[in-house]
Amino acid sequence: MDTEEIIDYFKTQKKDPDAASAVAAIRTLLEFLKRDKGETIQGLRANLKEAIETLSGIDSSVAVSSGGELFLRFISLTSLEQSDFSKCKKVMIERGEDFLARISLSRNKIAKLCHTFIKDDARILTHAYSRVVLRVLKEAAAAKKRFSVYITESQPDLSGKTMAAALRKLNVPVTVILDAAVGYVMEKVDLVIVGAEGVVESGGIINKIGTNQMAVCAKAQNKPFYVVAESFKFVRLFPLNQQDVPDKFKYKADTLKTVQNLWEEHPWIDYTSPSFITLLFTDLGVLTPSAVSDELIKLYL
Repeated sequence: MDTEEIIDYFKTQKKDPDAASAVAAIRTLLEFLKRDKGETIQGLRANLKEAIETLSGIDSSVAVSSGGELFLRFISLTSLEQSDFSKCKKVMIERGEDFLARISLSRNKIAKLCHTFIKDDARILTHAYSRVVLRVLKEAAAAKKRFSVYITESQPDLSGKTMAAALRKLNVPVTVILDAAVGYVMEKVDLVIVGAEGVVESGGIINKIGTNQMAVCAKAQNKPFYVVAESFKFVRLFPLNQQDVPDKFKYKADTLKTVQNLWEEHPWIDYTSPSFITLLFTDLGVLTPSAVSDELIKLYL
């Protein structure tokens, strides 16, 4: 696959409304692996790394980068087990398909773990549009739990309104609030549930801009702040503040290509410290922020 074919295939996969960008990227990498004409393991790895760079140039989200890196790591383990290249590639493809099958089950596992923390008559605050949060709330609604949701409109793309529309289809009572009204609403809610674009080594998260202020408000008013995220979003970063997060994740790919002075641009994501997070619900289990580093080491070693 050449660059144009990779981009076209990725964009086609992203049209699936239920597929996260990282899943679309992994599907693209798997297809790339099947079509690649390389004749050595090193050449194949190099080509896959170039494909990941290409995808990151189209979608600058943390999850695309971490998902691609984990996919490459997972399938590359087989290169130590096979001496014949054709057999090795066949096993790599099988491992890639297994990896894709595993991550497709992630949301269901998370939903089963997290929905038990939602009690009857709970008032929940969430932020922006998250497929994982939506799956959790759908699971809770299916369990006949009565709850209501406050959701931020989430500027600048108003993705919160998309989330609100999805929840109304489930007959869940929803109130869309201004991003600036988080502090005002916090005293009314029982818990906060957000998704994440990336989970960093410290147990903190990178997510849509506005998540950090929500976490700070929740901590100040003693409200539990829960994060739901798939393990393919675990990324090898250790930011200590907002400035430590690389610009390639803060801004859209198109912005990075066309704008030289990023000081005039608003970032799309922010970093939330682990000190503000109560628990993380992942397909690996329910984790405290301090336990994330151990799980991340297992994933990448």
